[in-house]
Amino acid sequence: MDAITHKGDADHPASAMGEAGTDITRALSQHLRALRAERAWSLQRAAEACGVSKAMLGQIERGESSPTVALLWRIAGGFGCALSDLLPRQAGAPAEVRDPGRVRARPASDAMLVAPLFAFDPALAFEVFELTLLPGYERVSEPHVAGVVEHVVVQRGSLEVLSDGAWVRLQPGEGLRLAGDREHGYRNAGAEPAVFLDLIHYPRGRSAAAS
Repeated sequence: MDAITHKGDADHPASAMGEAGTDITRALSQHLRALRAERAWSLQRAAEACGVSKAMLGQIERGESSPTVALLWRIAGGFGCALSDLLPRQAGAPAEVRDPGRVRARPASDAMLVAPLFAFDPALAFEVFELTLLPGYERVSEPHVAGVVEHVVVQRGSLEVLSDGAWVRLQPGEGLRLAGDREHGYRNAGAEPAVFLDLIHYPRGRSAAAS
């Protein structure tokens, strides 16, 4: 895992992020088993719903493989859940301050760090992440389910967002609302990490990500 230092992360060194990454792998494994049990799905049935191979899903469920972010979205879509439903939750009362440094980790094989700040709440229909793209990272995402809208606000660095077929450059403090149910993407062409908040709003009554 690439080491990365964030302002204000003095109490959360790279080793802590490594531990968080292990926690995410463990949580993903547990959540997948629980989701399959709730639906009484075999591994084969789950793999077909998620659009991945049975072998790959089995490796992820056993904690033997680290999926890409795109694959995490596909799995969430197959099970009809939000992305944050697959990740560890930061416990606390609704008014409690969330510290991204305590949950920031690299949950996939991509060069992206993810901090799930607010998990999906059916009553509010959204989830919030702090995302960090390492230099040179680029990802074009498949469309999510109809009605999903993403709200991106850059915190540090320079971020380019693919929206409506064009790349839009955002600087710290700038934001963009984009249709998550269309092809979209993120890239960091700079030499420094790009850090941004991503609020993902789902249509009422639906929490499924893209399949």
